[in-house]
Amino acid sequence: MAEISSDVIRGYNDIIILYLLLTDPSYGYEISKQIRLMSEDKYIIKETTLYSAFTRMEKNGFIESFVDDDLAGGKKRTYYRITPAGREHYRAKCEEWTLTKEVIEKFIADEGRHV
Repeated sequence: MAEISSDVIRGYNDIIILYLLLTDPSYGYEISKQIRLMSEDKYIIKETTLYSAFTRMEKNGFIESFVDDDLAGGKKRTYYRITPAGREHYRAKCEEWTLTKEVIEKFIADEGRHV
């Protein structure tokens, strides 16, 4: 089975993470788990990649972090939520993806054509 190149997917980590924050705040491990689940194990984001994305997006004002106590164990957990600027960035990245996909599909050979 083919794997997704980390170089290719890197540019889409923001859109993936922001999508998962559109409805509710979440924390790193849960976001990582959702990515793995929704991609059917085709994309497993590395912890360093995830937290680098959090840091970059927070610096750019797309997300904000806050600490909440885990009621079950009493341990503090950092949650992330999308900001209005993050929602706008998400919409822009979705439009960019639509255009990118449209262009790249023109260069993908159909079965029996050029291959």
